[in-house]
Amino acid sequence: MNLGIEIGGTKLQLVAGEGANIRHHIRYAVDKGRGAAGILQHIEATIRQLPDALDAVGVGFGGPVDIRTGCIATSHQITGWSGFNLADWLRQRTVARQIRIENDANVAALGEALHGAGRGFGHVFYVTLGSGVGGGMVIDGRIYHGVSPGETEIGHIRLDKAGTTLESVCSGWAVDQEIRRAISGLSDRSVLKQLVGTATAGEARFLREAFDQGDETARQILNRIADDLAFGLSHVVHLLHPDVLVLGGGLSLTGEPLRAAVENRLLTYLMEAFQPGPTVRLAELGENTVPIGALSL
Repeated sequence: MNLGIEIGGTKLQLVAGEGANIRHHIRYAVDKGRGAAGILQHIEATIRQLPDALDAVGVGFGGPVDIRTGCIATSHQITGWSGFNLADWLRQRTVARQIRIENDANVAALGEALHGAGRGFGHVFYVTLGSGVGGGMVIDGRIYHGVSPGETEIGHIRLDKAGTTLESVCSGWAVDQEIRRAISGLSDRSVLKQLVGTATAGEARFLREAFDQGDETARQILNRIADDLAFGLSHVVHLLHPDVLVLGGGLSLTGEPLRAAVENRLLTYLMEAFQPGPTVRLAELGENTVPIGALSL
């Protein structure tokens, strides 16, 4: 039996099984106050509860890692991870013959490439639109790696010389702020304003419903996101020319309106020889994208 682990800033997920076949699934909310120690305690307790010995362990970690040593470089959200050798820690607590530690975006890309929206394609590029923006490239079933310490950091692609990055305008956090600013000047008749109500975080989750109800502000924001995302992805296409672009993360739950808008706008940014460009798909594995990818490591 294999174990797949997702270590994020807000949640910890552990799944046991093979490939996309999950036999056991445990989810914990991360207590930031307890730092890395609290997360490690949950992992150790879960390993002890598993009925079978582990053959392999794969981890998708929310931050930069050294894939050769299994050492965590840092976490931008949880204290206590910097310089921690997670692979050695897992070896001391399991009999697993193989332990792999990867960045969570790479792991999510692998999950979608093998078992989700990228099935059947040789070159898959995955972009996750969450609290930040990350990416991963899978070629013929294997994660593409550049020179350490990282690769395919699409969130840090600049959209202009002033320093605007894709992450600064297309992350869930950035869209939350944009919605907050927009509705402050709208009348109480605004559908988007009514849906957001007194929410003080996660405003982006109301974008699709407002869009479906014909809210003009929601339409403008969604089109702006799609345009900036398409422009960023055009650089990916010109450099790597993947078969398929997969949109994942919380913001991708905006769904078909966002997917279609990105695909349409992408055409306007591609050189003629590369048109019609790769197909654009929505991620299919949902919250299990990283855990299934970790099992697939």
